[in-house]
Amino acid sequence: MSDKSMADIQREVDAYISQFKEGYFSPLSMLARMTEEIGELAREVNHHFGEKPKKKDEADNSIEMELGDILFIVVCFANSLGIDLAEAHDRVMHKFNTRDADRWTRKNVEP
Repeated sequence: MSDKSMADIQREVDAYISQFKEGYFSPLSMLARMTEEIGELAREVNHHFGEKPKKKDEADNSIEMELGDILFIVVCFANSLGIDLAEAHDRVMHKFNTRDADRWTRKNVEP
């Protein structure tokens, strides 16, 4: 298991993309790519947990790899817009911990 921080991941992806003249795709293209990747994840989830088995000649992808593809495009998207994903995560968690503090039933925690 990797101990990379989100900042490490964002730097690693940026170093990878920066070696190519084309650089990051436009936001609209990245949104389209993300949509494609989410569709591929949906297909894998359906194969594993749904009623639709894979065809015999269908590629053997995994939920893990599809989630990795989605993470990569999310990081590309954030990098291209100058968004710090760790900061974005902190802001979203604050929102959930305040706005939704009493929304869900908490588990009983035994001392």
